[in-house]
Amino acid sequence: MAPRKRVTMHDHAAEASLFKRRALFTFTCVVILLSILLANLYHLQILSYKDYATRSNDNRIRVVPVAPSRGLIYDRHGKLLAENRPFFSLELIPEKVKDIPEILKQLSQIIPITADEQQDFIASLKHHRRFKPLTLKNRLTEEQVALFSVNQHKFPGISVIAGLKRHYLYDGLMTHALGYVGRINDRDQARLRRSEQWKNYAATKDIGKLGIEKFYESLLHGKPGHLEEEVNNRGRTIRTLKSVAPQPGQDIYLTLDLNLQRKAMELLNGRRGSVVAIDPRDGGILALASSPTYDPNLFVHGISSKAYNKLLNSKSRPLINRATQGQYAPASTVKPHLALLGLDEKIVTTKTRIWDPGFWQIPGVARKYRDWKRWGHGWVDVRDALIHSCDTFFYDLAYKTGVNKIAEFMEPFGFGERTGIDIFEESAGIMPSKDWKRLRYNQPWYIGDTISVGIGQGYWTTTPLQLANAAAIMANKGRRFTPHLLKSIKDRTSKIDTPIDELAPIELNNPKNWDIVNEAMRDTAHKKRFKDSPYTAAMKTGTAQVISVAQDTRYDADAIAEHFRDNALTIAYAPFENPRIVVAVVLENAGWGGANAGPVAKALLDEYMLRDTLEHLQ
Repeated sequence: MAPRKRVTMHDHAAEASLFKRRALFTFTCVVILLSILLANLYHLQILSYKDYATRSNDNRIRVVPVAPSRGLIYDRHGKLLAENRPFFSLELIPEKVKDIPEILKQLSQIIPITADEQQDFIASLKHHRRFKPLTLKNRLTEEQVALFSVNQHKFPGISVIAGLKRHYLYDGLMTHALGYVGRINDRDQARLRRSEQWKNYAATKDIGKLGIEKFYESLLHGKPGHLEEEVNNRGRTIRTLKSVAPQPGQDIYLTLDLNLQRKAMELLNGRRGSVVAIDPRDGGILALASSPTYDPNLFVHGISSKAYNKLLNSKSRPLINRATQGQYAPASTVKPHLALLGLDEKIVTTKTRIWDPGFWQIPGVARKYRDWKRWGHGWVDVRDALIHSCDTFFYDLAYKTGVNKIAEFMEPFGFGERTGIDIFEESAGIMPSKDWKRLRYNQPWYIGDTISVGIGQGYWTTTPLQLANAAAIMANKGRRFTPHLLKSIKDRTSKIDTPIDELAPIELNNPKNWDIVNEAMRDTAHKKRFKDSPYTAAMKTGTAQVISVAQDTRYDADAIAEHFRDNALTIAYAPFENPRIVVAVVLENAGWGGANAGPVAKALLDEYMLRDTLEHLQ
């Protein structure tokens, strides 16, 4: 017989106590969780409302930057040099075109689109949102735009878009002064980020690369505007909420004279060389010509590798701005400055005369330093030495002066340092001294080096701009200005002239020495080149050796390669009584300075002075 189960008696008091504890724990957890929930809701809805509202708007509202129009560039008389021209491009919205390859084939029958262009476009679709327009072809002609407009109904989803691109009206006439704009590259972008200017270029594809376009980029670029567009979760535009117009760049007026620049390039006629003209009254550049040149418009829309390599590898080096970067021995064009040094230091006087047999020798040395005139000039004083460009006189002067004193005297005239012109492409040239040679070559300075410097040869090099600037200081009798290209800036209501940077003048021990040298330059000009000129001018020519010629060998231009022939140089200014224009001309490998560079300087002064005289009469 099975045992009987024991009946367990329930402890109701204990069960009630357990239930209460569990209920209290559960209630506490619920309260805590509700508190956390309420705290999060307070944080989200109250404390972080502005932050999340902004994020929500950012997701809903898209800000599209709008590029400003670039400021225009004019010459000193208000003639337009650089403008913004409309350009047309063909754009396609992928989602609106069913069969893109077939459409491209049909379209190419109206507008030339090569097979390579079609393939590149189709490849780019893989990385592009289908509802956004994609450029199919750039730089459409007006005829192509017209042809497409007539047939546009056949190509839904394809449209012509217009924009503005820089255009230089005179092709290569002012390339080395104006420079050009080009597409922003990684280096430009890094520079803009460092200067915290990148946001201003969010809608801009081009930036100044050289010349005025680069130096005054901050003035010319302007400030971008923007559109606020409402978009859906796929990024598609629903409507435009707000529009802020961009501020166009400021228009600038240059000191350049278009007609004078055109005349300078015409006189160069494609030859390698440079012409610089300065207004000595304020340092304004009237002409800055470098030849050969190139068309800057090639770079605006993107130059092909083939075309760029052709420019880069050309023996004539058209990409170099010879006016500010070309470095040449100044030759006899610096003899007026050397004569001024000799007079002011009383190394020579107006009565000092030396005998020129056609050569000069260092005392106790057999080597002869030849004069350009093989049979010599006979007895010459400082005036004769300048008029006839007597090398022997200046050999002797340099020997007595010493190179360090020459370098010290020439420094205020701007030799051996950048002029500070408002373009970045400028070389300093070389004003040699004993310390310079030691630092440069770790070699001692020899007396023979000084003799070469005495006629503007040897280690001494200068740019055409430096030469023109030094001549302007001579014409001004020591008054100095920083050469500049910017004349004025056009504000919204008026033109504002830029301040003129006048430097401390050069003061001589005897101011009358300015007159002695300048009068000799006047006599040089009117002895031959300006003999029948209706105005009074002053000038000095020079012929610089490119290679050395053995002592007993006669120089024969026809017997050596063209690029080893002498350079021709001239400085000139007019009118003599109150100079308004100073000109420096350098022609590479052209030969005799007086016969080749002289006529160029004369013709340019005629262009300016005779026109100026006619304007005054009117």
